[in-house]
Amino acid sequence: MLLKKLKSRIVPSRFPWCLMARTAFKVSVVGAGGGIGQPLSLLLRKVKGIDELSLHDLRGTKGVAADTGHISEHGTVSGYVGEDELEPALLGANLVVVTAGMPRVPGMTRDQLMQANGGIAIHVIRAMACACPEALIAFTTNPINIIVPTAAEVLKEAGVFDPHRLFGITTLDVVRSRKFIGDFMNINPRKVNIPVIGGHTGPTILPLFSQCQPEFRGDTEDILRLTNRIKEAGTEVVMAKGGAGSATLSMAYATCCFVKSLIRAQNGQEGIIECAFVASSVADAPFFAGPVELGKQGVKRCLKLPVLNEFEQKSLDNLLPILRKNIEAGIQFAKTFKKY
Repeated sequence: MLLKKLKSRIVPSRFPWCLMARTAFKVSVVGAGGGIGQPLSLLLRKVKGIDELSLHDLRGTKGVAADTGHISEHGTVSGYVGEDELEPALLGANLVVVTAGMPRVPGMTRDQLMQANGGIAIHVIRAMACACPEALIAFTTNPINIIVPTAAEVLKEAGVFDPHRLFGITTLDVVRSRKFIGDFMNINPRKVNIPVIGGHTGPTILPLFSQCQPEFRGDTEDILRLTNRIKEAGTEVVMAKGGAGSATLSMAYATCCFVKSLIRAQNGQEGIIECAFVASSVADAPFFAGPVELGKQGVKRCLKLPVLNEFEQKSLDNLLPILRKNIEAGIQFAKTFKKY
């Protein structure tokens, strides 16, 4: 496959006395006209380190680009519409964030959601393999447990798979955990730190209360209740919206947080830890969500699992067969998919 390459774009330092220059950083958002993509595009305009924001969707992105492009922040914004403009939107990107796809609605199974969104993910990955094969790629498109393994197979087929550069964004599970725990303990949620491991569907989400900092002040019943709320938070939003939408705004916020961390790591900042669904060997599954140290190449290392309490270990043992089944479904989807 002929890989199109884009020469580095040089942006002068904002300090006129400094003779050094840096390579411009381009972020492409695929699905930028949707319920997650629009608020995410707005939030990304405030993120330091983004020199070029490229917005793509099947419709509406010219307007989103014009609107966000008027915001008095550093960087340029461009909009691309339709299949023919997907590769131009991705060309030379350093980071591709995929929010495209339909949301889950009441009564829809994860398999049905995959049938709707799997082809979209494959189409984007194939375009990316041509336009920006060395980019980091991060998915919010559900079901993440299945989408990410599908993407890995397509990248392997194209000969450009790098496990350090492929992410499923599970930050929303951490954001929700911090908020619910902070409210329970009557402290600022920003001061709460808790890892959430497993996957990104209700049965595979596992917040580790034993690792919560500050130490969780509650009994077993409180842990069970909050764990269940974290697992079912997506359904809570869907029902609150009367089935007319899903968790779009909170997902945009969480995705922006993750992008900020990726860019800080790209700029050489050390010790940045985020939870994400990535290729991993820390558990008995080829992909796993958990704390990851980020670096210039993406995943620097996956942190080992801590010692779990009895409830957490049992929960992990129960979720792993479900997660492995999801992963295998993603691999098989990629192998059997023919056309978008």
